Amino acid sequence: MAKVKAVAKEKSAKTKTAQAPTVSIRGGSLEERQQRIREIIKILRKEYPRVRTALNYRTPFELLVATILAAQCTDERVNKVTPALFQKYPTIESLARARQEELENDIRSTGFFRNKARNIIALSKKLVEDYQGKVPDSMEELIKLPGVARKTANIVLSSAFRKAQGIAVDTHVRRLSERLGLSCQNDPDKIERDLMAIVPRADWLDFNYLLVDHGRKVCQARKPLCPQCVIQHLCPSFEKFSKLYAGRK
Repeated sequence: MAKVKAVAKEKSAKTKTAQAPTVSIRGGSLEERQQRIREIIKILRKEYPRVRTALNYRTPFELLVATILAAQCTDERVNKVTPALFQKYPTIESLARARQEELENDIRSTGFFRNKARNIIALSKKLVEDYQGKVPDSMEELIKLPGVARKTANIVLSSAFRKAQGIAVDTHVRRLSERLGLSCQNDPDKIERDLMAIVPRADWLDFNYLLVDHGRKVCQARKPLCPQCVIQHLCPSFEKFSKLYAGRK
């Protein structure tokens, strides 16, 4: 009897393992999506030859702070705030000593200023105490800092250190990944997992910026400009949005 149960349990385990996909399958098989993403990247690199973060910075720490400020805020707004901010607080140590209420006022226009100020002061203190006043250059260490998740860490790693340890998933990457059939997930970490399975590692550094530029200029949230899209022939959502354009005429 025990042997029968053991065999049944083993069969059940094998069935569950076989049925559990490692990546989401919308948009074709893994191999099909890998081939399509290579074509998409090739075309977007020609369309946007000079991709980079839109945030202005001079040091890894300035980029780290700017990226935190950019949460639920535009890069343009952050770039208006950071020059005066970094003039007032020129070092990690000076931000570690900042008064929270005063820092809140300095960054108020970026929104969610209380949480942002608290995290910036806390991570500055941790950098001084645990990292000799330097920003670490690994995912493992960056996500230990207060207020730093994988998206922020990926942006710092790719732009400040040119290290490919993941793919930053922001609102643009999330939207385009769904429309292009690259991932059907909602959770940023799961979307990143799907993308890392199909995007060649050599393209991880710039992939976020390619999709961000295309998302801002063409594949916009409310009214995507599909007729102008250079990758419309590779997009499974093109037909759906084309019908919307036809309905407007």
